[in-house]
Amino acid sequence: MGAVVVVLPGGEIMQTLKSGAIDGSEWVGPWLDMALGLHTAAAYYYYPGFHEPSAGSAVGINKGVWESFDASDRRLIEAVAASEYARSLAEFNTNNAFSLHRLREETTVKILKFDDRILKAFRDISKDVVAEIGSGDDLSKKIYRSYQQFHASITNWSDIAEHAVLNSRGLA
Repeated sequence: MGAVVVVLPGGEIMQTLKSGAIDGSEWVGPWLDMALGLHTAAAYYYYPGFHEPSAGSAVGINKGVWESFDASDRRLIEAVAASEYARSLAEFNTNNAFSLHRLREETTVKILKFDDRILKAFRDISKDVVAEIGSGDDLSKKIYRSYQQFHASITNWSDIAEHAVLNSRGLA
């Protein structure tokens, strides 16, 4: 789509943005974007972010180590991981809400939604990329089929659940 992606360590984003070596950055969300200072180097804040509404968090444990734990220890680790994910999501949602308010009220940054034509182009290209990756080896094909089935189900559910509720909140 004409952009050149530059992968940088988080600690180099501000310096590179301020120098003009890059034109923009995708980071986390208002809370951590402001903590990094992106609002001091960029005049525009476009949404939605490409990882929204939530990034996934995971914990990885070597299979041999995992299997060495007894069942009660595995259940405890699973419960703690699930609890931490829920706590982290709540923390980010709360702090992103407060930070978005600050971004609007205390800065000169213009907050703009990507044009729907751009979002549709992103979606179409993303579908093509995921389909291409999903057409590789047998495991990739199996994962892709599972992804496609779940995507259809979750889209239908989201339309009458989260999407409908969020849209109803904007009714006058």
